[in-house]
Amino acid sequence: TDNYLKLQALLRRYQTLPVVPPGQAPRVAWRTVTQYRLLVGEPVKAAKYHRVIEILQRLNRIHPTVMPPSLKQAMQIYKRDVDPYAVNKKPAIIDADGKACAIGRRKASSAKVYLVQGEGKVLVNGKSLNTAFGRIHDRESALWALKATGRMDKYNVWALVKGGGTTGQAEAITLGAARALMVFEPALKPALRRAGCVTRDPRRVERKKPGHVKARKMPTWVKR
Repeated sequence: TDNYLKLQALLRRYQTLPVVPPGQAPRVAWRTVTQYRLLVGEPVKAAKYHRVIEILQRLNRIHPTVMPPSLKQAMQIYKRDVDPYAVNKKPAIIDADGKACAIGRRKASSAKVYLVQGEGKVLVNGKSLNTAFGRIHDRESALWALKATGRMDKYNVWALVKGGGTTGQAEAITLGAARALMVFEPALKPALRRAGCVTRDPRRVERKKPGHVKARKMPTWVKR
C-alpha cells in the first residue's frame, strides 16, 4: 500500500512532463506479482499490483531526456534483472523431413501441429478428423486455416491435442495449422489474418460470482 501511494504521488508530481507515444516507450520487464510479494514480504493482491503496473507504465512513457533521476530510482525496484531486448523468438523452420511444427492454444486446450506437403490427410491424436470431432462445426474449424487459403489438398496435418473440450481443441489446431502454414508460405499471412487465424483468441468463460446466478446474471427480484 505504501509503495502504491508513493507511485501515485510521483504520478501527480510528474504527470505534466512530456511523454512518448505508447508504442515508442522503452521496453521494460516488470516483476510478476509473485516476485513482488517475495520482495516486500507481504500478501499483495493481484488486482492491486495490476494498478501498480498501470502507474509504472504511465511513468515509463515520460520522455527519457526529461525523466528525473529520483523517478528512475523509484521505478528500478519493480524491474526484473533481464534484458527484454535479448529475448528473441526462435524462428520456425522446416526440418529435414519436410515438416513444419507449430503450437496453437485456445482456452485450456493446446495443440502441437505438424504440417507437411501431401494430399490432404488429417490425423488428430492418431484418429481421423471425423472420429476426433463429432460436430461438423469443430471439423470445419480445425481446418479453417487451410480452407480459407485454398490449401486443403496440398498439405497433410498431424495434430497432438490435449486439455479442454472439443471446441477448444479444434480452435487450437486452427492456430497451430496457420502458424505452420506460414512457415511454408509466409506470403499467406495477410490472408490468414483476414480469416482470423493468426492471433490467439484470449476469451475464456467468465467465472460465476457469489450472489449471482451466473457470471453476471442476478437472481430475479421478487417484491414480496
